[in-house]
Amino acid sequence: MGRWLEHTVSCEIQASVSDAWGVWNDLEAMPLWMSWIESVKTIDGTTSTLPDLTEWTLAANGFRFKWQAKITERIEEEKIQWESIGGLPTKGNVRFFSETKKKTIVRLSVTYELPKAIAPLMNPSILGGMVTNELQGNLDRFKDLVESGYRKKTTL
Repeated sequence: MGRWLEHTVSCEIQASVSDAWGVWNDLEAMPLWMSWIESVKTIDGTTSTLPDLTEWTLAANGFRFKWQAKITERIEEEKIQWESIGGLPTKGNVRFFSETKKKTIVRLSVTYELPKAIAPLMNPSILGGMVTNELQGNLDRFKDLVESGYRKKTTL
């Protein structure tokens, strides 16, 4: 068993919780604001709000990881929780807090397991700082995308 690391970041968005929720729900657009995510593909879209099963590809610093993730809890405009099933061991959640009609706090928590073979080679404080900074940058880009008025592209 490897070592688990957890990171939590947050941001304040000048938009309604509905707008922030709507942008997050466009999972296949996540590479627009998540720099390490190369792609997100919907495998199973059986629910009306979010697909239950997705395939993720992370590409960063010469490493490429693929995994599938399953949404384990969904509370409309409040919370999405997920965990990986195969591939890179990861789990997390994103929470949406409506402060006012036009202000939303988004808090993202991500936990992942360093593979046993490389865990001893990685300094958790250095890796942790790098990943936390990257996640915060991603969330800041998400904020910019929401505040720009981005809407999911629909096929007519």
